[in-house]
Amino acid sequence: MGEQFELPVEYNGRQHLFKATLNVYGYTHKFHVDVNGQIIIFEPDEERNYRAVLNDDIDITKNIDVELLKKISQAIEKIVR
Repeated sequence: MGEQFELPVEYNGRQHLFKATLNVYGYTHKFHVDVNGQIIIFEPDEERNYRAVLNDDIDITKNIDVELLKKISQAIEKIVR
């Protein structure tokens, strides 16, 4: 596992800090972000944009805010570029 850091995300007019880690796998990498107690994985797609990947262990009874996931992707793109 990579080193943990805090990812700042502005959402709904408020600043949020999410615990995240960068994990490198050979020629690629993934960000693991703790979103309200659930680890969401963000990975680059073919166009080098980041997308959220939901694992089987995600609790689907908790509402996952798609707009929040988009904002997290944008925040990751800002720090990577």
